Order: sequence, then structure tokens, then C-alpha cells
Amino acid sequence: MNQKVKWPVQEQAQFLKRVGDLLSRGYPIAEAIDSISLYLDNKKKLEIRECLASLKEGYPFFRVLADLNFNKDLVSYVYFAEQHGGLANAIIEGSTMVLKRDSDYKRLKSLLSYPVFLVFLTVFLFYFVENALLPRFLTLYQNMEVEATFFSSIIITFGTFITLVFYFILLLLFVTGIYYLMVFKKYRILDQRKRLIRIPWMGMFFKLLYSHYFSTQLSYLLSGGMSVIDALLVFEKNSHEPFSVELGQEIKVCLSTGMDLDIAISSYSFFEDELGRIIKHGQENGKLDQELFFYSRHCLLKLEEKTERSMKIVQPLLFSVIGILIVSLYLAILLPMFQLIQGI
Repeated sequence: MNQKVKWPVQEQAQFLKRVGDLLSRGYPIAEAIDSISLYLDNKKKLEIRECLASLKEGYPFFRVLADLNFNKDLVSYVYFAEQHGGLANAIIEGSTMVLKRDSDYKRLKSLLSYPVFLVFLTVFLFYFVENALLPRFLTLYQNMEVEATFFSSIIITFGTFITLVFYFILLLLFVTGIYYLMVFKKYRILDQRKRLIRIPWMGMFFKLLYSHYFSTQLSYLLSGGMSVIDALLVFEKNSHEPFSVELGQEIKVCLSTGMDLDIAISSYSFFEDELGRIIKHGQENGKLDQELFFYSRHCLLKLEEKTERSMKIVQPLLFSVIGILIVSLYLAILLPMFQLIQGI
């Protein structure tokens, strides 16, 4: 393939979702892809034609998507789906999840864009007032023997605080960049995951994402008739996703020593604690694939709930802080002026 067209993640997911819909209606995969290509622009249509040629040569669908630089999550869903045979449903589900995640990201970005703009505007306004306007008023009030108000102290303190925060953020970004390049990248993927979940607040989202990913893929493989060992072999061969490879290899080693699957899973801190209990319960009742399937839905619902809750907290909090600071700005200048007028 020549120079590749960059597909936005949303377009990738929409494309695969339509392919999944046609597959569920009985279309062969080549015919489904060919039908969807009719709705694409010429450059993407050309890439799809090349994609069809690769499929006819015997390349797996997930490999073709990887060559098109499709999102790793989508490629992983297709890879696992091709192993267990439920390609249509898995593609639709994976595409729906990615579309939902993209929608949540855009919604969060939209909700935060206005408050963030206000934050920058307020910081700029504070810098101007603190360094140019407020000192002149304070000098005037001192000459007129008018006491500065409590709000003037707030403005001065906040100005000092903002400066310190700015330098702290720069230092934090520098240290984080050095740590990532010099230390973090050298860890194995599983060790990287263990460190990511330690990040305050963000860690709980990572744990739910990893638990959802593992439980979804394992449930599909088991429902396709594979044993746990065979399913782990599929994970191990997922070469475009190092996380799957290392996870499959390690869990296989644990099982070969006689360790139960639920104990092995519980030893990984980047999975939710519930996952080990769900696996144990599923093995006891002989319905591990169904238990994992329902648990993956549970993780997705919890992710949505936590995202919604975060959105409801962050935006009002930002507006409240900005409102208090802007009111303090006006009062710091106007209240002494009223005192000065009353004294005349």
C-alpha cells in the first residue's frame, strides 16, 4: 500500500460497525467491505480496494486493518473475533464501545472547553490586575489612608499561588517526561500497567478498562468452544498488542504450576478485585464465558457512571472558583473606592 489516508477513530469504528451489520445479515466479508466502500471518498475507497486484494491473498482481516493504521482496540477486537468465529457480533460490539468512548471524550472536551477558556482568561486578567492595576489603586488608597480590603489580600495571594502553580506544572511536566523516557518505557508492559493504576483518580478508569478488555475477549474465546489454555495461546499470539502477549504468557506459566485461574488473575493489581471472584464463580457453575460476558458489561456501565459523575463535578467546580475570583477582583478595587467616596 502506498501513502495511507488517516482515518479518524470515529470513521474507523463506523466503518467496522457497518461491516459487522452486513456480516450479521449473511454477507461474506469481502462483499460487505465492498458494499461499504461505495459510501467512502475516493482515497479511502482505493485503500479499501487494496484491503480486498490483501484479503483475497489470504491475509487475515485484523492484519489488513493494522496495515491501515486502525485503532489498536478495534484491531484487537477483530483479531480475537477471527479466532473464535463470532466476527459480526464482536466487530459491532468493539465498534460500539470505541464510538461510545470517542463520544464521551468529545463530550468531556466540550464540557471543559468553555471553563478552561475562562480559566485562561481569568488568569490573564488576574496577571494584568495584580501587576498593573491593583498596585496603583493600593498606592492611591494608602496615600488617601484607606485600608485595603480582605479581597485585595485574596487577589495578591491568588496571584502568588498561580505563579507557583505555573512553575510547578512546568517542573512536573519536565520530570514526567524524563521519567517516561528514562524509566517508564524500559518496564515490561504489565509493569507499566501496574504503575498506571497508581495515578490518583485516573487509576480507577484504567483498572476498569483493563478488566473490561480481558473479560470481553476471554468470554468470546471461551464461548467459541476454546479451553482456557487455548484462549491464552490466542492472547499470546496477538503480536500487535504487547499487553495481550505478556498477559497470556504469564497466566499460562501460573496455570502450569498448578495455580487456579482466579488466583492468577487476582495477583494482577491492574484488574478489578471482582474479576477474580467472578472467574471463580464461573468455574464453579460451569458458565465462565457467560459470567465474564456479563462482568464486561458491568465494567462498561461503571466506566460510564464514573465518567458522568466526573463531568458533573469538574465543570461546576471550575465555574465556582472562577466566579469567586472574578467577584473578588471587582470587590478588591471597588470597595476601597466606595470608602474613599464616603470619606469625601
